[in-house]
Amino acid sequence: MTSTIRTVCPNCGGQVTDTDRFCETCGAELTAAIPVLDTDAEATIELHTPLAPATTVGPTHCRSCGGVVGEDGYCQTCGTKAAKPRDHFSEQPAPWVAAVCDRGIRHSRNEDAVATAADQEPGSRALLVVCDGVSSSLDSDVASLAAARAARDVLAAGRAQGLGTQSSRTSAVIARLNAAADAASEAVIANTDPESPNPASCTFVAAVLENGLLVAGTVGDSRAYWFPDDAEAIALTVDDSWAAELIATGIPREEAETGPQAHAITRWLGVDAPDHTPRTTTLEVTGPGWLLVCSDGLWNYCSEAGPLADLVRKTAAAQGGEPLATASALVDWANAQGGMDNITVALARI
Repeated sequence: MTSTIRTVCPNCGGQVTDTDRFCETCGAELTAAIPVLDTDAEATIELHTPLAPATTVGPTHCRSCGGVVGEDGYCQTCGTKAAKPRDHFSEQPAPWVAAVCDRGIRHSRNEDAVATAADQEPGSRALLVVCDGVSSSLDSDVASLAAARAARDVLAAGRAQGLGTQSSRTSAVIARLNAAADAASEAVIANTDPESPNPASCTFVAAVLENGLLVAGTVGDSRAYWFPDDAEAIALTVDDSWAAELIATGIPREEAETGPQAHAITRWLGVDAPDHTPRTTTLEVTGPGWLLVCSDGLWNYCSEAGPLADLVRKTAAAQGGEPLATASALVDWANAQGGMDNITVALARI
């Protein structure tokens, strides 16, 4: 059946429905501005269908030896079977924004997902969404990809300006981010078998940059960071996890994040989720730097903001400051550390 969702005004962030022609809060016309999700249109996402626009599916070369992969899907040099398109893909909606999503070494499938959008002018507007499927749940690879794309599409649908004040503009962006999390949650549920004994679930993190305003929101333990060139690195998100709760009680980060329950999350998206409202952080971007949104496949090996900022800056310098090459190199670095989990790196160079 077709479901109509309640969403937000792209101008002020006020609550509206698809039947409203004007926003009751600011009066903005809503014609063609409010997306309506039809759950029959894409009940599931096939793993072998083409990815979203501005997405490059790869690799075309063997990950084992670098040889050319033949039409039969096997390396013509060493005979290794090539990765599935879902195992490794990248997005670059603008030259200053890029993302790479990779299966890693130890997992049999890639349950991470990423979806991005950006204006062409550097530093103007970027939308980065990362969802990490919970490995113990069924179809989490399909659900995470559906969730990331649904959230990205809601964020891209409008440009919240609020009612003319900075506080209302911030509130409007937060409201739109909340609506994006709602859409992501609905996408996960739509891609979950109602009879499943272990329903699909995933984490959610999104960062919205709009003309100097940066808003990040999270559910679970995927993260967003801001690494200014000439100031202290900032972790924009706080995990919803057992490890984060231990850190809050005074347990050292290294001990908490390497314990037996380190990656047990306390909030997620899915039919059995207790609450999926993102925890949000806002700040004004006043100078150049790197915005990073990632899954735990990266931060597992470098968790604190300062050391991770150093890694990103060093890697970027080696790649000539190019975001896609830098994201790819960071994925390679995480794999070189062991690749214990799926890895997603989304970057915006501001």
